[in-house]
Amino acid sequence: MRERIREKFGELFQRFVPLGFKLEHLDEQWEYTEEPHVIRRQAILKKYPEVKKLMGYDPTTAVIVSLEVIFQIIMCYLLHSASWVTIVVLGYVISATLNHSLGSAIHEIGHNLAFGHKHPLWNRALGMLANLPMVIPMSVTYKKYHADHHRYLGHDTIDVDIPTVIESYLFRHPLTKILWLFLHPVIHGLRPYFKNPIPVITLEIVNFTCQVVFDIVVFYFFGMRSFMYLLTGTMFGLGFHPLAGHFISEHYLFTKGQATHSYYGPLNPILFNVGYHVEHHDFPYIPFTKLPELKRIASEFYDPLPYHTSWVKVLWDFIFDKDLGPQARGIGYLPQGVTEDDIIKKTTKDTKRNGKED
Repeated sequence: MRERIREKFGELFQRFVPLGFKLEHLDEQWEYTEEPHVIRRQAILKKYPEVKKLMGYDPTTAVIVSLEVIFQIIMCYLLHSASWVTIVVLGYVISATLNHSLGSAIHEIGHNLAFGHKHPLWNRALGMLANLPMVIPMSVTYKKYHADHHRYLGHDTIDVDIPTVIESYLFRHPLTKILWLFLHPVIHGLRPYFKNPIPVITLEIVNFTCQVVFDIVVFYFFGMRSFMYLLTGTMFGLGFHPLAGHFISEHYLFTKGQATHSYYGPLNPILFNVGYHVEHHDFPYIPFTKLPELKRIASEFYDPLPYHTSWVKVLWDFIFDKDLGPQARGIGYLPQGVTEDDIIKKTTKDTKRNGKED
């Protein structure tokens, strides 16, 4: 099947290799030409030009964000004197779900899909609103780095979604991978500043200020317990939580070579259809409400691809499969015509030759 997919859609989409593989073969020639979805996008538009009509924006995002923010504020009021056990349980079940949903909304808004490209400041303001219950300022910064994730998908320096070298070595045992998942919100938030720092912009300062003011208001009027309800929601929701399986499912090499995987399961509506991830990378300017329609129109480009149906299973496999972990994040590329097997055979021959010489 992989050969048929390569022949039909171009080989870049099937030429990703694990980060760990590159680290073991740094002496090989590596090249980065373009992000792997360009060829797919061109092929789909050539055959189905009507896909362009799906591009645009959908203000539905603003309605959903507003309702979720209001709900979280109401929960803060209701939980101001709740027990700590209640705070932790509801933080994991309710706050984590809603805050991760708001995080996915920030992703959607980061592409200007709420109000369109003609109103960038409206989108930034909505992103800051979605950010409020998450306690930690991130909306504007996320947009800044996420643009490079799309433009340089698989570039192990510029794409800051790719784990660092230290992560790829430290977190390979099931217990350490569980720890990595728990720490994911912190690691993911700090990684850009160490890996590929970009100067702070004015809107980030505005985002930070608005967030701090909101946090102080929550703490002052509702108290520590309500504040922790929101904070644990962010830490749980973006960490060791079923919804966080999408972080792993999207670009880790569950299928050899495949740069991106989609998830078609019941949790997509909660996260603004972020599971339609191949579709999203093919066409980042199609709003979440129309991604299923894209898949329907261009089904021959999506149906043959391996996909996920359970984020829980994704997390299970990530933890217990020895070949998975931060080191299994996909990157590109070996030179055209060269495969992982070619490199392994070459390395084996070199090792045997050196052994004989010794």
